[in-house]
Amino acid sequence: MEIKKVLQSEKADAMSLTWDVFLEFEAYDYVREGIDEFYNFINGNYINTLEIYGAYENRKIIGIIATRNEGNHIALFFVDGKYHRQGIGRKLFEEVLKNSTSEIITVNSSPYATAVYHRLGFVDTDKEQTKEGMRFTPMKYQKRA
Repeated sequence: MEIKKVLQSEKADAMSLTWDVFLEFEAYDYVREGIDEFYNFINGNYINTLEIYGAYENRKIIGIIATRNEGNHIALFFVDGKYHRQGIGRKLFEEVLKNSTSEIITVNSSPYATAVYHRLGFVDTDKEQTKEGMRFTPMKYQKRA
């Protein structure tokens, strides 16, 4: 497996993976408005402003992590279900840690992913919220010295 920056030519495949994983593991936690909001987010021009890293196996993308604010906020984090619990998400997160410019990394975690973020060392900073149909828990990770 290889972790590398997702090229512009690979972003469509990365967002296709993101959508498929979202539908399989997360969509049931959202109302229609939230599902539509997520779809529009991953298919909009905003994606081009994100720093996206991919996990590749035999040149096929199997996981992604995308950040904004110089790597200080995780905007997307998805791994193909066939590869869950194999350390791929941790390796993607370690890539973010190497490239982040801040001591604190934030995320608005979906209900499905809160346990994943807790295992990575994130702590909740507020209770679960809903905006535009999207449920999330604000969280942060403090880098260790």
